Amino acid sequence: MLSPDKKRSAFIREFNLWVRDVATGKETQLTTDGVKDFAYATDNAGWTHSDRAVLVWSPDSKKIATFQQDQRGVGEMYLVETKVGHPTLQAWKYPLPGDEVVTMIQRVIIEVDTPRVIRLKLPPDQHRSTLCDDIQCRGGEWADVEWSRDAAQLAFVSTSRDHKHAQLRIADAATGSIRDVLEETVTTQYESGQGRVSWRYLPATNEVIWYSERDNWGQLYLYDATTGKLKNQITTGDGVVTQLLKVDEQNRQLYFLAAGREKGRDPYFSHFYRIGFDGQSLSLLTPEDANHEISLSPSGRFFFDSYSKPDVPPVAVLRDADGKLISNIEKADISKLLAAGWKPPVPITVKARDGVTDLYGLMFKPTNLDEQKKYPIINQIYPGPQGGSVGSRSFSAARSDAQALAELGFIVVQIDGMGNPLRSKKFHDFYYGNMGDNTLPDQITGMKQLAEKYPWIDIDRVGVWGHSGGGYAAADAMFRYPDFFKVGISESGNHDNREYEDDWGERYQGLLTKDANGKTNYDDQANQNIAKNLKGHLLLAHGTLDDNVPPYNTLLVVDALIKANKDFDLLMLPNQRHGYGNASNYMTRRRWDYFVRYLLGAEPPKNYELKPPATPGQ
Repeated sequence: MLSPDKKRSAFIREFNLWVRDVATGKETQLTTDGVKDFAYATDNAGWTHSDRAVLVWSPDSKKIATFQQDQRGVGEMYLVETKVGHPTLQAWKYPLPGDEVVTMIQRVIIEVDTPRVIRLKLPPDQHRSTLCDDIQCRGGEWADVEWSRDAAQLAFVSTSRDHKHAQLRIADAATGSIRDVLEETVTTQYESGQGRVSWRYLPATNEVIWYSERDNWGQLYLYDATTGKLKNQITTGDGVVTQLLKVDEQNRQLYFLAAGREKGRDPYFSHFYRIGFDGQSLSLLTPEDANHEISLSPSGRFFFDSYSKPDVPPVAVLRDADGKLISNIEKADISKLLAAGWKPPVPITVKARDGVTDLYGLMFKPTNLDEQKKYPIINQIYPGPQGGSVGSRSFSAARSDAQALAELGFIVVQIDGMGNPLRSKKFHDFYYGNMGDNTLPDQITGMKQLAEKYPWIDIDRVGVWGHSGGGYAAADAMFRYPDFFKVGISESGNHDNREYEDDWGERYQGLLTKDANGKTNYDDQANQNIAKNLKGHLLLAHGTLDDNVPPYNTLLVVDALIKANKDFDLLMLPNQRHGYGNASNYMTRRRWDYFVRYLLGAEPPKNYELKPPATPGQ
């Protein structure tokens, strides 16, 4: 990790933190008491295990904020490589929901010039963040930690194990003393934005920009950093602030991304705004009805704006800080796509299970659709709760293999059901504590509505597939609604969240509890407990070296299906991780074959091999 002045680089060696002088190569050891399972700047708990140093340099490059990660006594996960001869065991710390001992962090500040470790004066913190299910978010950035410009103070947020409580604190960098500034407690789970931590400490004015969903929408608030008292709410109204991109302290203005503020548009579209600290003078800086991707210039005087829709190609422009158009940079040319017969997905809107709430998604049709025929429908699902089936609302020539699957003779849909982010807090938390919901009632009613609107959809032939959380949902669909879903493919599903890393389940299902009869609040969410309901065709798949969602999740379901005397198909991919690596094309082909054989009622070509297109001229 390079320092701001680019003169030193921090790294981990034998559980301790070191720095290397970039010019001379000289190495200096900063800590000496790091040992196995109690190492510095290390994040290797649960699905993340890496030797990359996790830290934040001070602006003057003289101090480092980091932590000593305590995994002593934490339970381990085990995987075994498949090979000839003695197998190689992979073992690492992997806490699970309900474990008495989980990974903790002891926060420290390290003076670099003359190495000295200053321990912050507070008990060990949970290995948590306000943004994601790890302490590192956004490509390895240590979330919830900010230095003051003079490097005299360090602001950070401590998050409780269940994510219900967030405490903003400020540390004295010289002494390690701590001052509690403000806190927030919620009944479900607290988060500080979508894709980016959106609180800021402003020592120059002794203020804090804080993020909260207390009024049912993600909003920004201004606090006094001395008293912890609320000064005023900054953003108001329907729509969720997703990312605070810039704080202009001199002019007391904020620049932020938000979704759902512009009525009559897809509520997932992102727009860029400016507002005063006092909540006045709100300005929409990106007026086009589209999803806007923003990149600010270093000065903040200009920003690059690429806007598009799933079915409309991107336009790139340059604007000034007032949103005034400076230059039209480029408009994507998709003429070759169109000439090749490409057609965009169809944006769809359906009502949720309540008959009132609008749900949004995409539908993929065969390019040679014959409206006189009937086509099976396949639901490509990802239930969240931290994301949805559709993903980005920006233009993309291909979204996974959705269109390719449609070309085989299917209608493929992606529907973001209730329980996904970028909507209201109530919407996002809809199935909190009931993860087995998986938005399935919304998926079913949505597909039924589409079948009523489009007579070429055969609602009696319904398939479902998904990966990871989508794999969990796909198997769940086959077990909970066996008369509706006829064919399912479940890839790498976290079928029982007691067998998945603690931060995920404890955030969205809650801390594990038992009643007087020994039943836990996780029991009804476990797919193996309802596997006996299977009626249709189900293909389960998993990589045997999946260090994100361990393969034992799928094997628990396999065991239950065997005990229930059910027919099913199983594909274990030797030595593959969560994404299947070089076996991905094989998995895709097997997925296509399965739907063609059991949902379309045709025989796929034997041993078809997916290959990249030939290089032009060869």
